[in-house]
Amino acid sequence: MAGRDQRAERRTDALSKERIVAVAVEILDTDGEGALTFRALSARLATGSGAIYWHVANKDELLAAAAAEVVGRAVTDVPAGTDAREAVRAVTLGVFDAIDAHPWVGAQLSREPWQFAVLELFEAVGGQLAALGVPEHARFDAATALVNYVLGLAAQYAAGARLLAREVDRSAFLGSVADRWTSLDPARYPFVHAMAGRLADHDDRAQFLAGVDVFLAGIAATR
Repeated sequence: MAGRDQRAERRTDALSKERIVAVAVEILDTDGEGALTFRALSARLATGSGAIYWHVANKDELLAAAAAEVVGRAVTDVPAGTDAREAVRAVTLGVFDAIDAHPWVGAQLSREPWQFAVLELFEAVGGQLAALGVPEHARFDAATALVNYVLGLAAQYAAGARLLAREVDRSAFLGSVADRWTSLDPARYPFVHAMAGRLADHDDRAQFLAGVDVFLAGIAATR
């Protein structure tokens, strides 16, 4: 009995929140949010659910921690000495790529406004604004505008991931949307009608970065 208790204690001691979160990310990436249960975690980690609850209170906390892990890596992957403007581009593009690689992150970021993953992004963007010459009174508004742009993308990606899971073929789906846009009355929807041809084959990543550059141009104007 004593030996069994000691082995259980060693397993619990070896288990860490970092390890739990890493396995949670694996499950989310391969099987989606619906598959992330404490039973599935217990099976993967070869431990009891009680040991997991010692480190993580519930699924909401686990999802927030998993998103913070992914976003945290994205926003810190900027070489030291990078120009402030390029650092902002690198941080936001890193989050774009993280959401692209882990679609569940988009759903999580849109779920709670001030979770730790959002704070990581807010700090990474806002921390560059002084170097960009933005006056102190304008930094909060500038950082909030740019972060909300990224979070808006996160929400769109989350919705798109759910939709395209059913549609499967993204190009065909966007082509059908472009066809609907083309069929609209050009007098009522002149801009949408004119842009329909660009929808099906546009590059999401390039378009996202172009949006970041629009924000940076506006931020530069506040100097």
